[in-house]
Amino acid sequence: MAADLVLDTAIRDWVLIPLSVVMVLIGVLRYFVSKLMRSSQTPDAKIVKEGQVMLRARNLRAGANFIPTKAFRARKIYFCNEENGLLFVPKGQATNPQAQMFSDPNMAMDMMKKNLSMIIPQTLTFAWVNFFFSGFVAAKIPFPLTQRFRSMLQNGIDLSTVDVSYVSSRSWYFLNLFGLRGFFSLILGEENAVDDTQRMMQMGGFGFDPSKGLSAEKDNLDITQHDWALPNFEQRAEAVLRKIVS
Repeated sequence: MAADLVLDTAIRDWVLIPLSVVMVLIGVLRYFVSKLMRSSQTPDAKIVKEGQVMLRARNLRAGANFIPTKAFRARKIYFCNEENGLLFVPKGQATNPQAQMFSDPNMAMDMMKKNLSMIIPQTLTFAWVNFFFSGFVAAKIPFPLTQRFRSMLQNGIDLSTVDVSYVSSRSWYFLNLFGLRGFFSLILGEENAVDDTQRMMQMGGFGFDPSKGLSAEKDNLDITQHDWALPNFEQRAEAVLRKIVS
């Protein structure tokens, strides 16, 4: 049976609250440091144009059933024509984002700045937490959990007799690291520079390949089936109203 612990209020005052406050302050500091390190670049007109084309194609697929069949076919040919369609990418003209990054030193420098602004603060913060707060049981979750959560919530505590609902100080650090995204969105805006989850996902790649996005959108538009919904709109509305009334 798991042991029931009584947490000292000093742990709350000297471990839980300071750790949370430090994580918030570091996130805000990293936001302003990233803004200072961010270099202003003129967006490539070709990439902007391709992005707008993909957005228009997605809107066409989303609203395909609300335009006549003739209009949908005309727009589909306009986007997917094998000769001069906006979504058609001839072979040999596809851009390589990795080669583009290595050819543009500013892009590589910006990527290195973004990665360093994430790696260095989190490495120092984790070393600080591991040195000063290692082994503390910092909090308790007010609902029961299964044993699968033990490795996530009790990192640094090698006691199998402790209930799973107790959270170690090291695990509290990781919960703050990945769980403060919504809070930072409230105080810093939606497009803030402290989203570690998104940044870790982007570290494995060198960028987005527009040609692959155009080809994928072309394939999606090719297989889209048109079923005009407006001729049967009155009958459908009547059927819905009858279900609501009945």
